Amino acid sequence: MKYIDEYRDAAAARALAEEIRRITKRSWTIMEICGGQTHAIVKFGLDQLLPPEITLVHGPGCPVCVTPVETLDAACTIAARPEVIFCSFGDMLRVPGSAVDLLRVKAQSGDVRIVYSPTDAVAIARANPDRQVVFFGVGFETTAPANAMAVYAAAQERLDNFSILVSQVTVPPAMIAILSAPHNRVQGFLAAGHVCTVMGFWEYEPIARRFRVPIVVTGFEPIDLLEGILMCVRQLEAGRSDVENQYARAVSQGGNQPAQQLLREVFEIADRNWRGIGVIPRSGLRLREKYRSYDAEQRFAIATAAVARETECISGLVLQGIKKPHECPAFGTRCTPEQPLGATMVSSEGACAAYFRYRGRIASK
Repeated sequence: MKYIDEYRDAAAARALAEEIRRITKRSWTIMEICGGQTHAIVKFGLDQLLPPEITLVHGPGCPVCVTPVETLDAACTIAARPEVIFCSFGDMLRVPGSAVDLLRVKAQSGDVRIVYSPTDAVAIARANPDRQVVFFGVGFETTAPANAMAVYAAAQERLDNFSILVSQVTVPPAMIAILSAPHNRVQGFLAAGHVCTVMGFWEYEPIARRFRVPIVVTGFEPIDLLEGILMCVRQLEAGRSDVENQYARAVSQGGNQPAQQLLREVFEIADRNWRGIGVIPRSGLRLREKYRSYDAEQRFAIATAAVARETECISGLVLQGIKKPHECPAFGTRCTPEQPLGATMVSSEGACAAYFRYRGRIASK
């Protein structure tokens, strides 16, 4: 199968792993940003192929995992209203808020519907003019253009019964926060290829220079990831800190300019709270004043405030690369996909979900 089999070739993977082993002279810690990359690494056992000097840690690049509790609470409050059709991607339904999740709201007669695109929610609004239709807009730069398009389309059609609960975050400020933390141990990054298909990689170049860390834009298949690790280790061993692009078949430096233009039309930069991490300045997107009437928080007068939630979940440490999932005392016992303590166990891109699914309770590298 073209574009699949060639990136899962076992002999090529072993050759790349051997080259990484040959050039590695010191210990290095590398973070993959994206939860999709984490799942590929764990699923295919790529970390098991690496020399013991290379440690992979997992980053905050899972949109479900970083959506804050107070936003989940706002979603549940809105979804419980009888006049509302609440639309969301399916993996948000079981993420715990402070009291309930969207699945429980649905079970208690809330009209919660799973959609596969933000424009599906616009279509539902068009077909139900007597109901309020709300889309749960979470995610990174990868999903932001589609969410922006939904708002833009609703505005063009004057669909006054459509709104969006925005929880959009952006990757570069999170990388800066991780590198600026006193407990940081990340020495190199694998940047998420799909984010870079939209935004390019020009935003990463000042970060690489400022913190002197190599950043390699990387795809999601085993060969992509091993090539990205090899490129990163080569830089580390040579004392370089450049931005390199392993995913050239999909990513250019400037990215998708029409998508970026649409983002600038609909959204503006704002501070955002990240679940388990806290507020990261200028790390999110909110609707511009021109489109503020499509803001679900404003339409339903929802005031979100930070929620202090007692839990033994260490997902915030996992998302910052400080701990690994199996280092949590609740992993696989008091925290499972059926009864998650945190979003990283229930999300399809969560690091804890990857370890539980592919390795159970076996300690990993």
